[in-house]
Amino acid sequence: MSELFADDPEWADVVPIRQYENVNPIAPIFYSEEYKDATDYFRGIIKTGEMSPRVLKLTEKIIRMNPAHYTAWQHRYKTLIAIKADLEEELRLMDVIATQFMKTYQVWHHRRLLLTAINSVDVAVLELDFLRDVLKLDTKNYHTWSYRQWILAHFNNETRLWARERAYAEQLLDADVRNNSAWHHRFFVVFSSGVRLGDEDREQVLRRELSYAKEKIALAPNNLSVWNYLRGVLEFTDTPFETLTSFVEPYTASRRLASGEEVLDLDNPLPSEKAELPCVAALEFMADIYEKRAGDAIAKAVEIWRSLADERDVMRKKYWEYRIRDALQKA
Repeated sequence: MSELFADDPEWADVVPIRQYENVNPIAPIFYSEEYKDATDYFRGIIKTGEMSPRVLKLTEKIIRMNPAHYTAWQHRYKTLIAIKADLEEELRLMDVIATQFMKTYQVWHHRRLLLTAINSVDVAVLELDFLRDVLKLDTKNYHTWSYRQWILAHFNNETRLWARERAYAEQLLDADVRNNSAWHHRFFVVFSSGVRLGDEDREQVLRRELSYAKEKIALAPNNLSVWNYLRGVLEFTDTPFETLTSFVEPYTASRRLASGEEVLDLDNPLPSEKAELPCVAALEFMADIYEKRAGDAIAKAVEIWRSLADERDVMRKKYWEYRIRDALQKA
């Protein structure tokens, strides 16, 4: 049995419009017959402005074949609103498509429009749960994370939405300490989106976040994600890098201290036993400290940058050479 709209009596009243009608393209795209049929009828209903249940069937078919067809998404949403369709049912229908095509922006924009129209914290809670399942499939998908953060900011409910987020980011980082998306989300929750309930003491929050970052650096010293998080915390709170000198210095050494040489400092955990030292991110951090000190300390910064350019981080040789020139010119 044919699945073409051209063979369906229900669509006999619609005049399909071909994409290349009265045109002879030099390099036409070879769409499948099924896709050409569906989009021909879609152009037909766009011309008449039809918004009906059968339009939902048509747009769903097009979206399943081409989830990036933004005009189909837009007309689908307009139709849903016009016929007063059940938007929560639409969310559930779109779950499979969101999971299958999670890297397609239009999928998440459609869900954002639906949640805005529904305007329910209860539905937002369910949506966050759904996103947990989606992120299990790809924990670093930008569109999914962006959508999650939009839900939190848009509905802005402390007890039902925000309250679980730091723990959620922590759970992901326990599973993969190099998950840059989870680090970004933690920063968004703790710093970028306002003050969370229970986090009113910002000095205590700073100490907590520095301690957390230090623990994760000790676990995997060459994990650039956590070093970037550490820098972000310091910069956001106007905390001088200099204050972390005692913590950073052991990570710039060529080897880990032997057990008898170590000094126990619970505030500054040492590199793990299997750590590859020296750590490039730690060297860069110390060079920044020396550059900030200025004066005679510039020579120490230059020495570190030269070691990075010539040996430790040759991939960014041009960058380190630029840092050297820039610092010497300003000295």
